Amino acid sequence: MIKVAINGYGTIGKRVADAVAAQPDMEVIGVSKTSVSAEAYIAKERGFPLYIADIEKRESFEKAGIPVAGDVEEMIKKADIVVDATPGGVGAKNRPIYELYKKKAIFQGGEDADVAEISFNAHANYKEAIGKQSARVVSCNTTGLVRVIHALDQAFGVEKVRAVMVRRGGDPNDIKRGPIDAIVLNPVTIPSHHGPDVRTVLPHINIVTLAMIVPTTFMHMHTVQADLKKETTRDAVLEVFRSHNRIGLVTKATKITSNAQLREYTQDLGRPRTDLWENGVFEDSVSVLDGKEFYCFQAIHQEADVIPENIDAIRALMGTVNDPDESIRMTNEALGFVAI
Repeated sequence: MIKVAINGYGTIGKRVADAVAAQPDMEVIGVSKTSVSAEAYIAKERGFPLYIADIEKRESFEKAGIPVAGDVEEMIKKADIVVDATPGGVGAKNRPIYELYKKKAIFQGGEDADVAEISFNAHANYKEAIGKQSARVVSCNTTGLVRVIHALDQAFGVEKVRAVMVRRGGDPNDIKRGPIDAIVLNPVTIPSHHGPDVRTVLPHINIVTLAMIVPTTFMHMHTVQADLKKETTRDAVLEVFRSHNRIGLVTKATKITSNAQLREYTQDLGRPRTDLWENGVFEDSVSVLDGKEFYCFQAIHQEADVIPENIDAIRALMGTVNDPDESIRMTNEALGFVAI
């Protein structure tokens, strides 16, 4: 069993912890928090040993009825690998302690690419990550883009990509961020950071991205346009997407035309935390014009799509499963999902 520590038990960390606990070849040996919070109580309910950054705060946790297993350093010592799910920028500050104890580490997309040896996506470069000491699972938006672009590139070749990210203003539980009544260009300059981030995984792709933030919390929405190298048809593209185990087609029959309806659908499916782990590509939007111009809309759940990628990254770095298809199958099966 791979002993996994999750440093940071928030939006991503709590999901990673549950996903690790579901895997047949992994166990959660600890999660960490900096202060007493709702997530700390959830960790207790889940039975995850809780470690804290500042051991002097032990009393405040224990007064709240939350047992403390030790400090973060103790947790790291016990682990085979650490998934750093701390806020953006904190992972880079944590890297020296992982290196000190010679622990493999996985970072999130909020970190700069140079925080790790490789930027990771399971379908695109799993084999390149095997045995590495560290990896960065690229951001939710980048993960969503890489899945579609790589699938198209494998099937037809991709000449160039132009994509617009309509991004949520904050996560559903985030009461501090907006906008409330605005559409914010983020950034105003072109390209946004997403295109360069895609190229940390797919360096050969010619891509330009634009981004804005809107007053919603559920998901991001992408418009993706790609010029393909080989002529194809809409039906051929749809077949590629149907065969991809982390791209889901939102069909016309569902009458879903928004992120809110898609979230309701995942809730009705019984998905934990209404998570959409796969890309939600709107089937009716998939178009191929003049044989080589591809277009689509896709919904990306910012809280969830990187979770299975973290699980596959664990196996790749640990070198326990060398076949990416097998790891992806194991991860999806343990999470209990097939693409919508």
